[in-house]
Amino acid sequence: MLDIKRLRENPDEIQAQAKAKGVDTDIRAILALDDRRKGILAEVEELKARRNSASKKIGELKRTGGDAQAAMDEVASIKGRIDELDGQQTEVEAKIREAMSYIPNIPQPGVPEGKSSEDNVEVRVWGEEPADSFERIDHKTFGEKLGLFDFERGAKISGSGFPVYTGMGARLERALISYFIDTLTSEFGYVEVLPPHMVNEITLFGTSQLPKFRDQLYTIPEDGLFMIPTAEVPVTNLHAREVMREEQLPTRYCAYTPCFRREAGSWGREVRGFLRLHQFDKVEMVQFARPEDSNRIHQEMVEHAQRLLKGLGLRHRVIELCKGDLGFGAARCYDVEVWSPVEKKWLESSSVSNFEDFQARRAEIRYKSKADGKVRFVHTLNGSGLATPRVIVALLDTYQQPDGSLVIPEVLRPAMGTDRIEPKA
Repeated sequence: MLDIKRLRENPDEIQAQAKAKGVDTDIRAILALDDRRKGILAEVEELKARRNSASKKIGELKRTGGDAQAAMDEVASIKGRIDELDGQQTEVEAKIREAMSYIPNIPQPGVPEGKSSEDNVEVRVWGEEPADSFERIDHKTFGEKLGLFDFERGAKISGSGFPVYTGMGARLERALISYFIDTLTSEFGYVEVLPPHMVNEITLFGTSQLPKFRDQLYTIPEDGLFMIPTAEVPVTNLHAREVMREEQLPTRYCAYTPCFRREAGSWGREVRGFLRLHQFDKVEMVQFARPEDSNRIHQEMVEHAQRLLKGLGLRHRVIELCKGDLGFGAARCYDVEVWSPVEKKWLESSSVSNFEDFQARRAEIRYKSKADGKVRFVHTLNGSGLATPRVIVALLDTYQQPDGSLVIPEVLRPAMGTDRIEPKA
C-alpha cells in the first residue's frame, strides 16, 4: 500500500504510473475522501474543546448553586454530535483503505516502458542450446514413458492441473526441492522455514493478494482460510505487525510449499503437462531489508536463482519486466526463464521482485533505526528459488537421450541414487 502523503504530493504521476501497470484509479477521489476525514477530525477537536469548556462551566455553576441545566444540555448535544462524527470517520477511513488497497505499487525509475511481456528487456543469457543429434519428444510423452508422472490419474482424483508424481518422478521432485533448499541455506545464508499451507484474510492482504486477486484463490469459507498461492504469503507475514531490530536486517528465509492457484481467466493457455497447473511445488526466497540496501539485495537474489539453474546445467536468461507486465505489488521485477529445447521457448522458473515498503505498510512490518531510534518500514523482496514444474520441463527436454533414457544432472545424483533413468520395459 502506498503512503497517502505520496498521493497528495504527486497525484497525477501516481495515477499515470498506475495506468502504465494497467490499473485505472481515481486519485483525486481518494484525496477528496482524505480531505473529508481531516475535516471530521478538525470538527471533532473543536467540539471536544467546547465540551471541555461546557463541562468546566457545569462544575462552576454547581459549586455556586447556579442552574447548570443549559450547560448540561449543551454537553449532551456535543457528545451526540461527536458520536455521529466518529461513525462518519470510521466509514470514511474504511472507504479510503479500500480504495488505497486497489492502487498498485509504483514502478521504480528506470523500469522499462511497455504494455506487455513483448516489451520486456533481456538482460543476460547463460548456457548454450543443446545440439539436436536426434528428435527430442515433449516432456509429457517422455516423462510418461519413463513412468515419472500420471496426469490422467491426477485428473481422476482432483481434475486437470493436478499431477501425480510416480516412482522416480516423485524422487526427482524431492531431489530438486532438497537441492534448492540446501543450496540457498548453505551458500547464501537463508533460514529454512516450513510455514502453514493455509492462511487467513489479513495475511493475504499483507502481501497484496487481497482484495484484488480473490478470484484466483482457493477458499475455505467455513474457517475463513485460503490455500496459499505461494510461500511468499505466510513467510512475509512472519513479521507482520512487528518492529524488527536494524541489526536483524537483512533477514533471509527460504521455504518449500505446494502452491494452489485457480488461475481464473487464464486457463486454456499452455495447459499441456507441467506448463500450467493448479497445484505445484516451489521453493521461495524472502528477504527483509533496509530501504538503502534493497536494490543491491534484489540483484543478489536474481543471482541466487541463476545459481540454482547453473548447478543443473540448464540454459536460462534474465529479463527485466516492463511497466505493463510488472506485478501489482512490485516496484521492479526480474524473471529468470529456463530454455525448453522441445517447446523452443523460454519458460519462467523464477520471478524476483522488490516491493520496497508496499507490502510492509499493508502488513505493518517495521524496524527501529540504530542511528536515530526512529521506526521505519522495511523493504520486502521475494523470488522463486525455484518453482519445479518448468524446471522439470527443461530438465526432461535437455537431458533426454537418443536411447530414451534421462541423464540426471550431477548435483541431483546423490538424492536420486542413480545417474540415469531408463524407460520402463
